[in-house]
Amino acid sequence: MTRWPGNSHKRVAMARRCLAVTMLLGLPAACLGADYDVYGNWPTHVTASDGTDFGLAVLYQYDLNEFSQDDGRFEDAHTNRRRYLGVYVRKPGVYDAIAQYDYQARQWADAFVRLRSSGVVGEDLGNFRFGYSKTPVGFEGVTSTSATTFIESALPTQAVWEGRRAGVDWAWIRPHFVLNVGDYFWRKDLDGNNPGSTWAARAAWIPINQPGHVLHLGLSASREKFDWADQGTVPPAARLRARPEAGLTPVRLVDSGNLSYSKNVNRQGVEALWIEGPWSVQGEYLQAKVQRYNGKPDYDASGFYVFTTWTLTGEARYYSDGNVGDRRYTGRDQQVIRPAHAWGAVEVAVRYSELDLNDGAITGGREHDWTVGANWYLGEHLKLQANYVWAFSDRGNLEVNPHIFEMRAQIYF
Repeated sequence: MTRWPGNSHKRVAMARRCLAVTMLLGLPAACLGADYDVYGNWPTHVTASDGTDFGLAVLYQYDLNEFSQDDGRFEDAHTNRRRYLGVYVRKPGVYDAIAQYDYQARQWADAFVRLRSSGVVGEDLGNFRFGYSKTPVGFEGVTSTSATTFIESALPTQAVWEGRRAGVDWAWIRPHFVLNVGDYFWRKDLDGNNPGSTWAARAAWIPINQPGHVLHLGLSASREKFDWADQGTVPPAARLRARPEAGLTPVRLVDSGNLSYSKNVNRQGVEALWIEGPWSVQGEYLQAKVQRYNGKPDYDASGFYVFTTWTLTGEARYYSDGNVGDRRYTGRDQQVIRPAHAWGAVEVAVRYSELDLNDGAITGGREHDWTVGANWYLGEHLKLQANYVWAFSDRGNLEVNPHIFEMRAQIYF
């Protein structure tokens, strides 16, 4: 980590560095044959005669975080944010499987096998997934990490979304309705942390579901039960907190602290998405209730976000199977979409988010953030992002209101 003075020429230099990193990573693929180019099809996978496709699953993100008006509490940083490397295999309409590891965080990402009953038994009884995957409470959380509109998730998503769990889930997908139920029974995650189990469900009604025209209304809920059998005499403790929408800092302006003697965490969410051509609006309300024992009072936290996007180049956000997808994919079998322009799409966005972690005697704090962002999707695999965040926090007698400038260079396939 490096402390930088907050001046514009540093930001310009960093923008050039991000663009150079992105382009240099793509150039080798452009030199491998006439069928491949830096903006389009890369030789990262092989497709068999029966349609089975297998190849590499890579996500690399390089970030810059620069802080000002922060009372010296934050340290500017520029480093890798994510380094996912994995492999996948899929046969459209029948099955898909992936195993992917994040070498930056040193933890597993997705690792599962999914069977599509219509292709396996000849009747559509839903999709069955076995393994390690994202839990469904949190619309932003279940969105692909490569497809997020903003560089970091909103405050309530960070605090409430549970993350990944291991187990089995079932999804029933229809053009105007989606139902997802999961039993994440594995006693720990794949990294040996978070002992416990979770039941979760998500339902969405999509009265309008056409390319470029979507109205999505959803509900989700989960119940996480702690299992601390391996912790000896240490009582279980839940903890809800959030970074100020900047991923390279360990500082949290709002934090419930360790809630000792925690038994369960009940999570609920209400979500909505509207897409009309190049415009979209997305919002979500999230709540978490920690049930405690040994005479400790229960704890409630809640928050919401809403954001709007506009794609200057005219493209619409891609939506399928109840979620927003990567701009290079469409449909449940991830068929590649060629960009409307060889040089990609340009998008601008504004988000407001709010989180309240105060409850009773627990002063976790309140925070609300404004974020403006711009995204440049360079073809199918390259993406540049820039965000500016105004954060406002109040925790007890302490108020910290940093301004944050962020950039990201991303490569993904």
